[in-house]
Amino acid sequence: MKVAVAGGTGLVGRYVVEELTAAGHAPVVLSRSRGVDLVTGGAGLDAALDGVDAVVDVSNVTTTGARTSVAFFDAVGRNLLDAEARAGVRHHVVLSIVGIDRVGLGYYQGKLRQEEVVRGGSVPWSVLRATQFHEFAGQTLERVPKPFAVVPRMRTQPVAAREVAQHLVRLASGPAQGMAPDLAGPRVEQLVDMVRQLLRARGERRVVVPVRMPGAVGAAMTGDGQLPLDDSGPRGAETFGEWLARHVARGGPSSVRGG
Repeated sequence: MKVAVAGGTGLVGRYVVEELTAAGHAPVVLSRSRGVDLVTGGAGLDAALDGVDAVVDVSNVTTTGARTSVAFFDAVGRNLLDAEARAGVRHHVVLSIVGIDRVGLGYYQGKLRQEEVVRGGSVPWSVLRATQFHEFAGQTLERVPKPFAVVPRMRTQPVAAREVAQHLVRLASGPAQGMAPDLAGPRVEQLVDMVRQLLRARGERRVVVPVRMPGAVGAAMTGDGQLPLDDSGPRGAETFGEWLARHVARGGPSSVRGG
């Protein structure tokens, strides 16, 4: 089976490519570095999708603003689906985030638009909403210059990025499901605690400043807004502590996409 991976050079994308290869599939990476422009839908996209059976979209943009996020995910979603229809792709799988319809963050508005575009397309689809990755703690640290670490108060149920990739590959290998059950990690964590654990593991001294986001957004983040509503969905096995011990010990990645 030939599977294209939009955003295949990012953290989850690399894992998806590895898992596809291990499962005996033929991955095709869709990224600007491989000559494919997903935003304009121009050079390379039609050729890259020739003979592709399924597409896994884990493309991403670094922004907290709604306008940039919506513009990116709208353009990439439409360009991919149009090209997939022309190529006869049978299944479009997209990675989304748990709670985007309950927490009014600007970035989440783009993810909601992405889901809307997918639902309105002609290609059979599956959407997997996952909670934040373990790497989210490091990403939060990178947003603020030292010596401070301003961390939003937030409850999350972080999941290993590789386990997300494994679920995406299983979805892509089967029939379209529409909205798949939410995927979350094994344990609810406080983001402030995750950041403090990461700093200790790195031997790094920073002043951690917890802040509550204002209004309804803050209430949702400190409550259950970013946790799965249904306990029957799949759960990852690796805890944040286990991930931290492995990655910090070997100098692995500590900051990539968060939600």
